[in-house]
Amino acid sequence: MMQVVKRSYSGIMHRIADLGPMEKLAENARRSDEYGWLRWSASLLAIHNIERMIALGLPWWNVAATREVAGFLRARPKARVFEYGAGASTIWLARHAASVISVEHHAEWHQRLIGAVARFPNIELHHRELDGDAYIGAIEDAGGAFDLIVVDGRRRTECLARAIPHLAPGGIILLDDSGRSRYRSAIENCGLGERRYFGRSYCVPYPDFTSILHG
Repeated sequence: MMQVVKRSYSGIMHRIADLGPMEKLAENARRSDEYGWLRWSASLLAIHNIERMIALGLPWWNVAATREVAGFLRARPKARVFEYGAGASTIWLARHAASVISVEHHAEWHQRLIGAVARFPNIELHHRELDGDAYIGAIEDAGGAFDLIVVDGRRRTECLARAIPHLAPGGIILLDDSGRSRYRSAIENCGLGERRYFGRSYCVPYPDFTSILHG
C-alpha cells in the first residue's frame, strides 16, 4: 500500500514539475543556495527523477547532514568515497570528492545511471547481485580505506558492518533513513559515535533522518 502511495505522489509531483512556472522555479533553484528553501522546494518536484536531481546538484539526504558531508569533503580534497546504493548522490559525491566507487544492485537502474556517470572520470560504478556476498562484499573488492562511506542501498545493517573495517582514520559513514527501527540496533551497537540529523530532507515534504557515524 505504501509503495502505491509513493508512486502516486511521485507521479503528481512530476506532472506539476512539467508546468511552465515550475520549470522556471527549477531554473532559479539551480542558481540558489544548495541548502536553502528554494533548492529544497525544487527537489520536491524531482522525487524519483534522477535527471532533475542531477541538474539541481543534490543527493536524497537530510539537508543538514548534506551540509556536514560537504564540509567534511572540502577539508579532504583527496577524499576517497565508497557508496552502497547509486543515484543522484553518486554525481553529487563526484563533484565533492577525489574518487567515488559506487555499487548498485538493481540492474535496470545501473544501466540507466551509466550514461549519467560517464562524464565523471572519478566515478567507478559497479553492478552486483543482491543475493549472497557480492553486494555487501563489494567494499572488500574495492580495497583500501575510505574517508567517507555511504550506506544508502539495500541490506544496510550488513553493509554497515562490512564498512567499518574499511573506514580511514578520521573518516565518517553516512547512513540514510536512520530513523527506521530496523536500523537502530545496528547503529547503536556498531561502536561508532552518531550525529543524528532530523528535519528538512531533499525530495520529501516531511522531516526525515540521516546519521553521520564517526570514530
